[in-house]
Amino acid sequence: SFPRTVRSVRPDRRTSLHPKVKMASACVSMAAVRPTVARKVSLPKSRKAAVARRASVPVRAVGIEQEVALDEAPLTLLREGGEDDASSMRARFEKMIRAAQDEIVSAIEELDGQKFQEDAWTRPGGGGGISRVLQDGNVFEKAGVNVSVVYGQMPPEAYRAATGEGGAGKEMIPFFAAGISSVMHPKNPMAPTVHFNYRYFETDAPEGAEGAPRAWWFGGGTDLTPSYIFNDDAAHFHGTLKDVCDKHDETFYPRFKEWADDYFIIKHRMNERRGIGGVFFDDMNDRPQEELLAFATDMAGAVVPAYVPLVAKHKDDEYTETEKEWQQMRRGRYVEFNLVYDRGTTFGLRTGGRIESILMSLPLTARWQYDMQPEEGSREADAIDAFRNPRTWVA
Repeated sequence: SFPRTVRSVRPDRRTSLHPKVKMASACVSMAAVRPTVARKVSLPKSRKAAVARRASVPVRAVGIEQEVALDEAPLTLLREGGEDDASSMRARFEKMIRAAQDEIVSAIEELDGQKFQEDAWTRPGGGGGISRVLQDGNVFEKAGVNVSVVYGQMPPEAYRAATGEGGAGKEMIPFFAAGISSVMHPKNPMAPTVHFNYRYFETDAPEGAEGAPRAWWFGGGTDLTPSYIFNDDAAHFHGTLKDVCDKHDETFYPRFKEWADDYFIIKHRMNERRGIGGVFFDDMNDRPQEELLAFATDMAGAVVPAYVPLVAKHKDDEYTETEKEWQQMRRGRYVEFNLVYDRGTTFGLRTGGRIESILMSLPLTARWQYDMQPEEGSREADAIDAFRNPRTWVA
């Protein structure tokens, strides 16, 4: 166990923010991880059209039962019997995310010296989740790693938008979703925040729709949100993800890196990105399930080597009050993206999911400062430039 570290804060050597940053600020306490629902596009050329179709579908609550708290996590969150046997993709994906949760939590506990709190729950009709959260640790302000298994009912228009099928059926469509999701916010402003999410989704065909397809797809990604840019850290993070991508398909990293850059945009902040990206993919069903499960497994396995060394490197760095304030303002941007644009968070909030898990991704503290403008040539200005103009970190 690690002794509790006392942060070393040096006096401000120079206020690198514009004088306007001395305006009034607001701090808030918040707290959850994203749910695990993805969507489908069958061909790359049809992606924009399919996304447009989905965007036009009104959001309606899906049938997700109220959770029941457990004293300890069960061996499986799947329904007993039927198609959820040990050889099914549902069972194999759950096994993968449970193992990844154990591995990542263990690595973070070793680094921080504090233990995660665990909450487990099930739902009467099957499914449930396990949330593990560490708050106010030695190294991390907040870190959470969730796994969830969800059985629900989705509106028929959502099914048609997801699959591209026609028809006018009105029956709710059964769906299954499983995933692991995590966000970790270190205390030291020199140490970056990380987010990752890997998920598997299935729908059944509508009742009475003979010959209609049964849809499935994979999605996920890992991305980094630093307050300050360290080029070697960015190269290490992106390089680790690229190595995994290249093992499976050399087109993956450039495609998924661009996808991440395009996804994590805060439109109302002059198209600032939330951070420096990583990889992001969705709707993956263009190759055998076995191949995509292997890819998702390796990507989840890359979280610890890609991220933990960066926090270990910077957790005891000295920093000024101004640098801490800058971190808190970047945390505010994180909150804005998650609550306004993140599909998983907004889906969960609109459909009655477990609120503590949905909002686990938010930091304990954040800051909104009126009309903040970084001073030209400062490290803060360099960070803003990296967020607005995505950079190439590895060849």
